[in-house]
Amino acid sequence: MGRGDIILLELNSAALHHAIMRHLVDRGCAPSASSLAREYGVNIDVVAGALRELQDLHGVVLHPHVPEVWIAHPFSTAPTPFAVKHDRRVWWGNCAWCSLGVAALVGGNGVTIQTTLGAEGQPVTIHVDSGKVREDLWVHFPIPMTHAWDNVVYTCSTMLVFDSELAIDGWCTRHNLPRGDAQPIQQAYDFATVWYGLHLDPDWRKWTLDEARQIFTRFGFQGPVWALPESGQRF
Repeated sequence: MGRGDIILLELNSAALHHAIMRHLVDRGCAPSASSLAREYGVNIDVVAGALRELQDLHGVVLHPHVPEVWIAHPFSTAPTPFAVKHDRRVWWGNCAWCSLGVAALVGGNGVTIQTTLGAEGQPVTIHVDSGKVREDLWVHFPIPMTHAWDNVVYTCSTMLVFDSELAIDGWCTRHNLPRGDAQPIQQAYDFATVWYGLHLDPDWRKWTLDEARQIFTRFGFQGPVWALPESGQRF
């Protein structure tokens, strides 16, 4: 096996994903393509190709104009309405689901999430202690999972926190957006804990459709929003 083969093995999608996630957790930002190239001792074009392969697996979302990490679920590298805080560290979550996932990945204890109700209303701080969410809130999932990756940035932007299902109904009417599924925030946190549970593992991989379907069912996430195709790529 030549040096080039060894580099490609070291730069497989799981290893690259792990390096990105570890950097995000430890430093609050994603590594640049140039820093990854230095770490692996390869040309930046090799890293760019590996990042695009990881994006094809839905492991990251890259900026449209340059091969740099924009999103590595559950983390965003750009400001969002969700600031997740633990000790002195701060991360941006893409949505309510992602932010609860960040809270779980960084320990699920002494974590706060600062956001606003419906991204338009009262500021709210969500407290997570020992895996329990103090606040009695709801998470709205308006976009069917079959279309989640059509425009995942938009999908995430609509997954917000509300103080009641009635508030969700009013919000959907005002903004002419679909009324999807609503889940109590503790249920959403427990779900996010499992959904993102492997995201810091060196051997990370995407859930298969069957695995995703089983996780949805396990937490009672049923109905049209949570339906998945019978066959296709990993979710």
